[in-house]
Amino acid sequence: MHAKITGLVQAGFFKNFIIALIVLNGVTLGVATSKEIMADFGTLVLWLDIAIISVFTIEIALRIYAYKGAFFKDPWSLFDFFVVAISLVPANAGLSILRVLRVLRLFRLLTVVPQMRLIIGALIGVIPGIFSVSMVLLLFFYVFAIMATNLFCGEFPQWFGSLGESMFTLFQIMTLESWSMGIARPVMETYPHAWIFFVIFILLVTFVMVNLFIGLVVDAIFTIKEHDKQDTQEDKLERLNTEVSELKNVILELKAQNQLQNHPKKG
Repeated sequence: MHAKITGLVQAGFFKNFIIALIVLNGVTLGVATSKEIMADFGTLVLWLDIAIISVFTIEIALRIYAYKGAFFKDPWSLFDFFVVAISLVPANAGLSILRVLRVLRLFRLLTVVPQMRLIIGALIGVIPGIFSVSMVLLLFFYVFAIMATNLFCGEFPQWFGSLGESMFTLFQIMTLESWSMGIARPVMETYPHAWIFFVIFILLVTFVMVNLFIGLVVDAIFTIKEHDKQDTQEDKLERLNTEVSELKNVILELKAQNQLQNHPKKG
């Protein structure tokens, strides 16, 4: 029984079925935000949601039965357990936030799709590097915000009136959203040389620092892929060694049988 349950939860069709249910659940959660649709099909959507969470609960129970204590040692499995557990808690008036948190079910795609798990693993692996880059980026923001406040607060208090407002404006500039026509050019009409400040900020922060984040993630993904390739090669080598050992044992057994069969003849 245990072997059958383990084979079921590890089967490809079972995982694909769960993925399909997660996607369907995402559709139902999106549909539930429409008052018009819920007015006409609210009961159907509700029962469909109950059916999906019931299947998720059964799946988690089967995985716990199959993997036993190992289930609670796996971070991905614990995340699945946490998400499903939230869905089972009644969302009354005091716990209405749980109704919103039920949308976290969609993140289960991260645990069942290998490619997504690879990306999340890469992000987790570069957290120390991202923290270091973030500190440098924050330092740039702080320095440039002080400069912008001192330079432009008099004529443009809506953008640079305080340190906080300056940092928010610089964040908008970093994203390159309406930075030229919306902020830089109006400032340049009063301060013609302000373009020097904005160009230097964009070169340092947007083109250098932000790309460091991308480089860290890409490097981590390549590292994980190389590690997976090495694990695959080691698994193949281990299987080959096992097969060779089994073949040697078979040959030894055949030789022993031949010797036993030939011994009476020699006597």
